[in-house]
Formats: sequence, structure tokens, C-alpha cells
Amino acid sequence: MSPEKLIEHAYIAQKRAKAPYSNYKVGAALHVKNDIIVLGCNVESKAYPTTLCAERVAIFSALAQGHESFMAIALVTSDGAFPCGSCRQILYEYAKDIPIYISNASSNYKKYSITELLPYPFG
Repeated sequence: MSPEKLIEHAYIAQKRAKAPYSNYKVGAALHVKNDIIVLGCNVESKAYPTTLCAERVAIFSALAQGHESFMAIALVTSDGAFPCGSCRQILYEYAKDIPIYISNASSNYKKYSITELLPYPFG
């Protein structure tokens, strides 16, 4: 699947984000084996530590659905921000060296690896 197509799916997920406190919507699209796309969006809570990021929602949803072979992930934010530290650790543990495409509101994207984003992972 092309990065552009995966990013299109991430935009769909971003529209589903529940961000009533920060108004910062994030979408993720995880390409798993057999060309299946699992979406994730950030879901906020008034108790901020219980908030979940889009990346973790996508990965945890895929795992809960029985998917364990990940091909690539696309992330969409308004400004092309990088994943938080918790999400980087989960990407390292479960997604290994898949391409990570990060896009902004203008559909400009760049490809990264987890070793670039998290050079010293826990574990």
C-alpha cells in the first residue's frame, strides 16, 4: 500500500478523534497483513493520564483483533508532530522496524523508522 493511501486512512481516523480539551486531533492508520487497515484516533479524558493516543489505539486495536504482523503506520496531526514517548515505546515493542509516515494538515509527510524516533528504547 502506498504511503499516500495509508495517510488518507489516517485522515479518516483523525476526523473521529475525541479531543474536547486540547482540540488537537490525531489520526493513525496501521497497515497489517492482508492489506487490512486498522484505524486509531486520540481519545481524551478530563483525567488526562487516562487519555489514549491514536498510535496506541491503532496498535492495541489491531492486537485485540488478532493481528500481529504490521507493515506500516501513518500518523496525521495539524502540524506533523512526532509520537509521544509512550507511543514510541509501544511502536518499538510491537511494530519493530515498520515505516512510520508522519503527515501534517497539508498532506506533507516524511518517513521515519523507530530507531530514528527512539534511539534508546526501554528493554
